[in-house]
Amino acid sequence: MTTQSKTLSTDTARRRLLLKLKKYSYLISMLPLAIPPLLLLAGQSLDMVNLFAWGTPVVVFGLIPVLDLLLGKDELNPNEDEEVPSMIQERFYRALTLGWVVLFAVLLVWSATVAAGGAFSTLGIVGWVLSIGIVGGLGINVAHELVHKDDKLETWAGGFLLSLVCYAGFKVEHLRGHHVHVSTPEDASSSRYNQSLYNFLPQAYLRNFLNAWKLEAKRLKGKGQNVVSWHNELIWWYGISAMVLVGFTVAFGWLGAAFFLGQSFIAFTLLEIVNYLEHYGLHRRKLDNGRYERTMPEHSWNSNYFLTNVFLFHLQRHSDHHAYAKRRYQILRHHEVAPQLPAGYATMVVLACIPPLWKRVMNPRVEAYYKGEEHQLV
Repeated sequence: MTTQSKTLSTDTARRRLLLKLKKYSYLISMLPLAIPPLLLLAGQSLDMVNLFAWGTPVVVFGLIPVLDLLLGKDELNPNEDEEVPSMIQERFYRALTLGWVVLFAVLLVWSATVAAGGAFSTLGIVGWVLSIGIVGGLGINVAHELVHKDDKLETWAGGFLLSLVCYAGFKVEHLRGHHVHVSTPEDASSSRYNQSLYNFLPQAYLRNFLNAWKLEAKRLKGKGQNVVSWHNELIWWYGISAMVLVGFTVAFGWLGAAFFLGQSFIAFTLLEIVNYLEHYGLHRRKLDNGRYERTMPEHSWNSNYFLTNVFLFHLQRHSDHHAYAKRRYQILRHHEVAPQLPAGYATMVVLACIPPLWKRVMNPRVEAYYKGEEHQLV
């Protein structure tokens, strides 16, 4: 064997090892489901239950960013011809997302039981709702992966998970609205240059909700079906949310209802914060024919930090997702041509919540990206 052949063989073996290690590193994505129970156990053992009820945001937005920096970036892209076909067929990746849905449903019921059991003070309950809501927000990311698929089990599982956080409209609006109008003024989930998070959020809540109903009404009318009928999928999904709310109220009283609605609000707020940072200030150029250019990797902010990549099922490779929406999370690619965030999503969410700091970090990056085309920032 020649020296060149040996080198190629070594590189191939190393690449296979890295892909296998990365495959099982996706188990980290299940960690959010374990954080609240583990923190509760720690709080009980130290007699600091109310303090540890606030632990999930500390882990997600405090510890994860530090580990992100320590572990660095992930430059591994799967080979389209040799690796992608087999990776798509592997059941492991699909089992993780579907399993997430089941486990979150269990976590939600268990956490409501704990809250209603008198384990916390009022302040502790607030922290507990925040913690479970953050897990639910991460769950919307799982639902996002599922609703993009053609398989009925996956799309229904994604819709069910969205129902558990009262944000079923996302299933309709994201696919038929956001992916069509992303990075244009017509999109409710694309933040504009110099727009603060707190200006963006109310608009996103309202516009996404209303647009979901408009899009579903348009679909049904095109089929000659009534909007108020069993054909309307939003009625089904929001109906599930209503049934869960009633169930929690019956089982746990007013506290159960407040818990369910509170964690839902935190969950979909976290989603919209992520939407805010994913497309901040980016624009698809308007062509001479009045249409917008095709969605490309350049129209979404990318982040390639390893830990938050596997923690979020590659959501941070958002540029590839928007350019090729049907690609499964395990085969999403990093694009250097895309604008790059300075840190992982966990860090960027914290920055977004502090508008002056966010604009100080991000506005120069947007301006540099559109240098010579400053009119695009209007």
